[in-house]
Amino acid sequence: MIAGLEKKMAANPADPEGWNMLGWSYYNVGRYADAVKAYRHAADLEPKNPVYWSALGEVLVLAGPGGVTPDAAQAFAKALAIDAKDYRARYFTGVKQDQDGDHKGALDRWIALLKDAPAGAPWEDAVRTVIDRVSKANHIDVADRLPPHLAAPAPTSAPPLAPGEAVATAAIPGPTASDMQAANGMTPGEQNAMVQSMVDRLAARLAANPRDGDGWIRLMRARMVLNDPNAAHAALIKAKAAFAGDASEIARLDSAAQTLAVPK
Repeated sequence: MIAGLEKKMAANPADPEGWNMLGWSYYNVGRYADAVKAYRHAADLEPKNPVYWSALGEVLVLAGPGGVTPDAAQAFAKALAIDAKDYRARYFTGVKQDQDGDHKGALDRWIALLKDAPAGAPWEDAVRTVIDRVSKANHIDVADRLPPHLAAPAPTSAPPLAPGEAVATAAIPGPTASDMQAANGMTPGEQNAMVQSMVDRLAARLAANPRDGDGWIRLMRARMVLNDPNAAHAALIKAKAAFAGDASEIARLDSAAQTLAVPK
């Protein structure tokens, strides 16, 4: 899978979303130094895309000696200068504040992040756990400031996902240390099997709960990353069948498929 993407980028190095997809692939198998190079290419080619900068910042954190390094902080700052709402950049900027001893500032930032979080955000519980840990460790009472949990709403006619947006919303706060150690200890074949297993689990969840437009878009993206356009096309067909009669959602799925170059 990764070798195929590498060849694709060697043939077309001016494709920022291709570099983004390659960075995502490296990220998922724990090749963080390689992900840094890929995301740098994406950000250099499309410097106004905040997702590329925040993704670069995250893999710089994971590839570095520990904590939010100056290079990573700079990448997150660039993301926020373009989009002040970027979830991942806001989270890691709070990590940097906590790392520098500004625990109250970090907690303020994370609580604001929770208040802006979309209902059902996959990273919400992880952020709440960090808030709980930091507030208790530093004797700062935040109990009355935390917003309530909000259940994910039924699918709506939201605008199409921006390229790479799923990476941002799925990655906060990133894999655990044990995940990183496990991925680094795998052979390339084992790493690819891990990625395939992740994609298979997503497909199984969608089979059980097909009314998940964002999930289908993530599956199409994953199938394209795995260089399986036929499977991506099949996912599009299943997604549109799940939303039969919902013209807005079908249009959103078609728009995402076109962005991802899913064959018609």
